Order: sequence, then structure tokens, then C-alpha cells
Amino acid sequence: MFKLPCHMVVLETNSCRKRKIQKGSGYLMLNLTRCTAAIFVVALFVGQSSFAQTSGAETFKSKCAMCHGDDGLGNTPVGKSMGVVSYKSPEALKLSDAAITAIVKDGKNNKMPAFNGQLTGAQIKDVLQYVRALQKK
Repeated sequence: MFKLPCHMVVLETNSCRKRKIQKGSGYLMLNLTRCTAAIFVVALFVGQSSFAQTSGAETFKSKCAMCHGDDGLGNTPVGKSMGVVSYKSPEALKLSDAAITAIVKDGKNNKMPAFNGQLTGAQIKDVLQYVRALQKK
């Protein structure tokens, strides 16, 4: 199907003849609505994926960086006084995703607070992904 100005459409038939069919404004409005809806859905998915990538970093900076530092090395005054282990240490690199998730939820050694109830499961997952990214830097 080839589209012409808003009120006409050229259709091909089986015999390869072309004919013009008048269309009302309802046809144009329906196509415009479909197009707008498709653009909205694509923008929503693109927006969510970029939000997911930044939300882990934002949550980390607001909840974790005071002790762990922006880079995850624990080189902050609070981190040094509490003996925070660098995310790049062999001990931290060996931890499974489930172990890190449990530490975030339940806290550790009465020094790290529990974030269960303060962070959603999705936020904890995003922070975990961000920590894994820090470990690779």
C-alpha cells in the first residue's frame, strides 16, 4: 500500500492495477492515533531501560557512598573507621549475588544497616548491578 496525501490511498490489486480510494478523516485519525501510541510505547521502554541503569547509581550514592565511597573502595572517613572492605578485594569479588543481596537486606556485623523495607527488591537488584559494574572498573 502506498500512501498519498491525507485523503487518498493507492491500493494494488492482484492484477497489479492501481486504483484510488477516498478515505475519510476517521482513517487519518486512526493512523495518527496508532502512530502516537507506538511512539509512546517505544519511548516508555527506552526511558525505563535508562532509568534502570541510573537508579542503581543514584541509590548507591544516596545510601551506600557515605561508607563505601563513590568508587566502592571504602576510602571514606566513615569507611576507614568501620573497616569497610573494598568491592575490589578478593573477599568481596567471591561473594555471590545472593550473598550481596542478603547483606544489603539484612546488614552486616552490626555496622552496615539493614535496608530491607527501605529499598525495594528492584532497587536492591539495581544497586547489585551497579556494585558489579564498580568491581569491573
